[in-house]
Amino acid sequence: MRIESIRLSVFERPGNTALFDLVEEERGAARRWLHRASQRADEEVHVLHVLTDEGIEGICTVGDARYTRMDRRDLEQLRILCVGENPLDRERLQRKLSAATRGMFTRPGWFGALDNCLWDIAGKAAGLPVYALIGRARESCPAYYNIGGDSADALADDAQKAVGLGFSAVKDHLRRSAEENIAWAAAVREAVGADIDVMHDAAMADYTLQDALRVGRALEELRFLWFEEPLPDAQQATLQALCAALDIPVVAPESMMHDLTLSAQWLLSGATDWLRGNARHGVTATLKLAHLAELHDANIELNGPGGLYGLVHAHLVCCLGNTSYYEYFPNGSRDVAGKEIGLLNPPVPVEGRIAPPDGPGWGAEWDWERFQRRRSATL
Repeated sequence: MRIESIRLSVFERPGNTALFDLVEEERGAARRWLHRASQRADEEVHVLHVLTDEGIEGICTVGDARYTRMDRRDLEQLRILCVGENPLDRERLQRKLSAATRGMFTRPGWFGALDNCLWDIAGKAAGLPVYALIGRARESCPAYYNIGGDSADALADDAQKAVGLGFSAVKDHLRRSAEENIAWAAAVREAVGADIDVMHDAAMADYTLQDALRVGRALEELRFLWFEEPLPDAQQATLQALCAALDIPVVAPESMMHDLTLSAQWLLSGATDWLRGNARHGVTATLKLAHLAELHDANIELNGPGGLYGLVHAHLVCCLGNTSYYEYFPNGSRDVAGKEIGLLNPPVPVEGRIAPPDGPGWGAEWDWERFQRRRSATL
């Protein structure tokens, strides 16, 4: 079997992530940047199609809720590098495309959608779901619910709502001061009780090392499961100091997780306790990181839904013994977006658990008439 052609379907839809401004706040000698949402902008969503000479087509979104486009020059380079290759040679193509990255002056992980299409082809060729190709660790995986609110009471109420829906874990995205975030975290813990896992995602909270130490120790007292992105990912030495000082697992690097080698080095150097990952950069690379983490008695926690609006990560979380939860965003920000372009079965947790479909490959089911009607271009 050979790759015969590679093309992109282009869709235009409202962006998932709002544009924003940063406002500087001074507190004594300290300064921090406060996030202020501005407006939403339209974006392009790209879906990659890899067609073989045996009539099997691999399909996956580029990115997931973010990084949804493939650069047109990268697309042309992908065709040069991959057309004529055997789509089942995933490891060979992983090495070839990784080697090509430096000469292209593009970001590591740029070919993740291609890798995910290759897994789809392999499953369809074998008549098996991807989870069966990898090897399943469990039939379903618990999911955590991302909570929000403009006050401590509202945040606690949203956490209670999640528990009422059957979720056994919740995660905040607090960006206030260290003192406020500690108080709000305590309100969430009180609201959900002792048996629910709670996590703090500090992305863009703009903590200093002293803030992060203070928050981390408070989270330990509150028995939070993990402390995510407490400091900028690039601050390796500062993260090493934080990880050494805290017992709660620090989870990083998210902003650099597209780089397989850097993620591995952050774990090995003690700049993170557990890894953050996203298979929008390719299942093959994600599995390598997961197995590395497992050998070092560490978890890999997957960020968001991955490709195909959750289908890719629904398979992966059921195949990894060293991951805790599937990350679920409520209110349709992921699954409904998939339905808008014709995906009929984006996964949604049932009683707080997620499971992949049993169809071959990723098991995606499409309304092709809607897909073609909503598509604005083919590249």
